[in-house]
Amino acid sequence: MLSGRKQSLMLVINPTAGKNRARDNVFMLIDYFFTHGYHVTVFPTQAKGDACRYVAEFAPQYDALVCVGGDGTLNEAVTGLMFCDPEDRPRLGYIPAGTTNDFANTLGISSEMEQSAEQFCNGDAFRCDIGRFNGKYFTYVAAFGLFTEVSYETPQPLKNALGHAAYILEGVKSLTSIQSYHLKITCDGEEVEGDYIYGQISNSTSIAGIMDISRTGVQLDDGLFEVLVVRMPSNVIELNAIISSLMFQKVDDSPYIYFRRAKSVTVISETPLPWTLDGEAGGTFCYSQADIMPGAVTFNLASLPNEKNIPAQQTLPGAEPDTLPEAQEDTQSPET
Repeated sequence: MLSGRKQSLMLVINPTAGKNRARDNVFMLIDYFFTHGYHVTVFPTQAKGDACRYVAEFAPQYDALVCVGGDGTLNEAVTGLMFCDPEDRPRLGYIPAGTTNDFANTLGISSEMEQSAEQFCNGDAFRCDIGRFNGKYFTYVAAFGLFTEVSYETPQPLKNALGHAAYILEGVKSLTSIQSYHLKITCDGEEVEGDYIYGQISNSTSIAGIMDISRTGVQLDDGLFEVLVVRMPSNVIELNAIISSLMFQKVDDSPYIYFRRAKSVTVISETPLPWTLDGEAGGTFCYSQADIMPGAVTFNLASLPNEKNIPAQQTLPGAEPDTLPEAQEDTQSPET
């Protein structure tokens, strides 16, 4: 347990996350943190972009920052930290209250709120890489294409019941329904070109609650992205081979999947290409640039989770702060 004087804690909470589960547990969390050595100040979000602005403005005044919400809330909190000077960024805790909680799964954070609060209070520092994409930041994935859209849109009960089968049933109903993009992709100087139906630039073992690449040796503090793109199949046999390779994580061996680790990635598209960042709309671009920011954010984790094949912390330089983004759309919806 963190001990000594009472420390200041900034608690950023999205009240609508997880069908109001975050709101219903806020007093329990305040009590837990107070009894474990923290003075807590609560910052409830009311609109999209609030968490980012709160963190960018106030986080340097606190010893610790904990965000409560889904992956979108975490993305905003991390983005806010990236606009602070590296030496002023407090350690970060995450209490997942969304539906998918991809990055919490990767970090080994419990979906039970009191347990995740305990993990933070008993945790050690872990310096995690962060991605920058066309001037925005992401914690675990920038992605485009069919599989990403399907996996985020597939109803959660169907995911729970069928797992990978839901992925296939919802996304690959017919070969003719698959949209492809002609792309030129460069990973640390290595260039490939072709027609692709899906791509991800990630720093996570789990994408959208379905895509699992844990067996590829993902490390969250190695200064490298995992880049995975799927070629357009020309027939059902190739389509089935792609699905099999993804399900069994045989991405290195498939002629239809390009998989590399890289610090910097550029994607050039002949037509505007829509992206998602951490499961949220990330913009549509013909030219995209992604760069890794090594060790940019320090999480407090109960185990630096070696059990999930993630190495212990490394001492890495922080990223330079940027300028605060313009105010975003003034609406907020429940996170999934």
